[in-house]
Amino acid sequence: GFLAAGARAAIKTNGLNDIGLLMCQSLATAAAAFTTNRVCAAPVIIGRRHIADGVLRAIVVNSGNANACTGRRGLNDALRMCRVVSRQLRCPPKQVLPSSTGIIGHPLPMAKVCRGIVEASKALGNSLEHAQAFADAILTTDTRRKSAGTTLRINGRKVLLCGICKGAGMIGPRLQTASRRVGGRQATMLAYLTTDARVAAPTLRRLLQPAVDGSFNSLTIDDHTSTNDTCAILASGVSDVPVESARAQRMFLAALTEVCQSLAEQVAADGEGATKVVRIEVSRAASEHDARSIARAIANSPLVKCAMHGNDPNWGRIISAAGMCEARFEPERATLTLQGIPVFRRGKPVNFDPASVSRALQAREVVVGLNCGCGKASAGVWTCDLSEEYVSINADYHT
Repeated sequence: GFLAAGARAAIKTNGLNDIGLLMCQSLATAAAAFTTNRVCAAPVIIGRRHIADGVLRAIVVNSGNANACTGRRGLNDALRMCRVVSRQLRCPPKQVLPSSTGIIGHPLPMAKVCRGIVEASKALGNSLEHAQAFADAILTTDTRRKSAGTTLRINGRKVLLCGICKGAGMIGPRLQTASRRVGGRQATMLAYLTTDARVAAPTLRRLLQPAVDGSFNSLTIDDHTSTNDTCAILASGVSDVPVESARAQRMFLAALTEVCQSLAEQVAADGEGATKVVRIEVSRAASEHDARSIARAIANSPLVKCAMHGNDPNWGRIISAAGMCEARFEPERATLTLQGIPVFRRGKPVNFDPASVSRALQAREVVVGLNCGCGKASAGVWTCDLSEEYVSINADYHT
């Protein structure tokens, strides 16, 4: 029930696609979660308004320019993007969700943007190539596309659920659905999900939040929450499979979480300068909040991330990171493993072969396991290692 396209408008200097258009062939129910950074971009402000009714026909995205900190002009430009789409697709502007990603503080080159939207609207299609063109159009410092999909059966009938996202740096999403109060916590991480299920907008909104909490909100590369973070889901209903019963909603949430978690892990793997994904798994914490706080403190430690890059089994950095957050943590009860190998237990190190653990840490995917021994709650966070290339990319990004 969806069409997609990408176009080159010369907003980015690399000559690649930088305008993406995603269209539902009928009116879709929709929900979205946005950044909780107080400094939010114009398309986020407009997007919150447009998603309020829970219906959309299209999503339009530009890359190469975030349209953030651009004042009244930025708001007008985001609205103008929606109006151009509405003229091409013959739908109200309010049924279009805008997104932008790229450098902050520069006005959008609207002549280029408008031409690109018109070109993208003429190129809409439902093939794999069309989907890939849209996926390419949202990339910035990413080195590859990120996509995921799954099928599920509700009452014996097949439902499709797919998604794409982008993100490599400025990643520390703290997304909240648009119906929630926006908090004051500080990538850009953009994610767009589609399904052919028939789902009411309030149900989509209610299911989206736990799905992003268990995926994108459990992801950090540099813990810098972007001005533009957005995750939107559209349901076309063309399968005519309703997601109404409690059982159907549980099944749909599990599938949605699965897709979002795959996308989040792909973002971690493509972190700027990253050579590996690092999964921090905290178990037996006093509460879920404590487990998540500890996991995030470890994942965000530059010392831990550098150790992961150097394949250094420096357990002291990990244990001390766990102890510096406000969560309950008693090292005398804790056990720490690296790639399943115990390195710390009950307040002191375990005898282990540093060379063999270092070799184990050379894997593309590393698991750091911390059993707190003081409760039943658990949580996990995806991150990546910290390399010299990350510093180089971000030192040169603007100039």
